Amino acid sequence: MSDEVADALAAERPVVALESTIIAHGLPRPRNLEVALELEADLRSAGVVPATVGVVDGRPVVGMDRPALERMADGDGVAKASVRDLPAAMATGADAATTVAATAFLARRAGVRVFATGGLGGVHRGASDTFDESADLHTLARTPITVVCAGVKSILDVAATLERLESLGVTVVGYGTGRFPGFYLTESGHTVDWRADDPATVARMMAAADDLGLSSAIVVANPLPPGEQLDPALHDRILGEALAEAGRLDLQGKAVTPFLLDHFHRASSGASLEVNVRAVRSNVALAGRIARARSG
Repeated sequence: MSDEVADALAAERPVVALESTIIAHGLPRPRNLEVALELEADLRSAGVVPATVGVVDGRPVVGMDRPALERMADGDGVAKASVRDLPAAMATGADAATTVAATAFLARRAGVRVFATGGLGGVHRGASDTFDESADLHTLARTPITVVCAGVKSILDVAATLERLESLGVTVVGYGTGRFPGFYLTESGHTVDWRADDPATVARMMAAADDLGLSSAIVVANPLPPGEQLDPALHDRILGEALAEAGRLDLQGKAVTPFLLDHFHRASSGASLEVNVRAVRSNVALAGRIARARSG
C-alpha cells in the first residue's frame, strides 16, 4: 500500500479503490491518464483517499503514485490481469492492469471496502455453448467489498448475469432505482429486488453483511441519468452490427469484449467513450459518498 492509503485506513478515513484496466486498456492515449488523474482528484476534493490498484514490476500496488499511473497509461505491453493472472505477473516481474476481479481481491486484502468501476463483467451471449463467463462474478461471490458500477456491460447477457449473481449469493442493490442499469444505457430492461436511496443506507447494508459474516460482495448499480446515456436506438444498432461482425470473425473468450467495445467507440464516433467516462465519474462520486458514510 502507498503511505497515503495505509495512513487513511489506520485512521479509519474513507478510501475508494479504482481499477487500472480502464487506464491501460479501456481508454485511448492521452485520455486514459487524464481520466485516471481526474478520478483521483475528484475523490480527494471530496475528502476521500483514492487507491488505484495495479501490478508494477511484479508487485501488487494499492494506491499507485503518479509515475506508476503514467506507466500504466503510456507503457506498451501492460498485461491485463484477473485474479488467476496475479501469481504469474508477480513471478515474472510484469506490469499488469487489474480487472474488476483482481482489483476487488487486492483492495480487500489491503482492507479497502469500497470500489468504484464502470461496468461489471458477466455472462457472455451464447455462454450456454461456450461457458464464457467473467471471473468478476466468482470473485465477487467470495470477496466482501462494495462495488459501485453502472450495471454490467450491455454487450453481455444481462439476464443471465443477474441470475448468476443471485446463484452466487451476491447482493445487488439499485441506487435510487428498482431497475438494473445497462452501462451505456440508463436501464437494461431488468429489475432488482432491493434499492438504496442514500449512501447511509448502503453503509448500513455493509454493516449488516459484516454482522452476518458474509464473504460476498454488495453490488451497487448506479444508473446514468437518461440525458447522459447513449442514444438507445444508436446503441441497439451498433450492438447488432458488432455481434454480427464478432460472429463472422469467430472471436472467442477474452478477444470478444475488447472487440465489441472498440466497435462501439468507432461506430458511435467516440460517443460511447464519453458515456463510459461519465459513468465511471458518477460511480466514483457515489463510492466516495458511501465510503464517507461508512467511516462517519
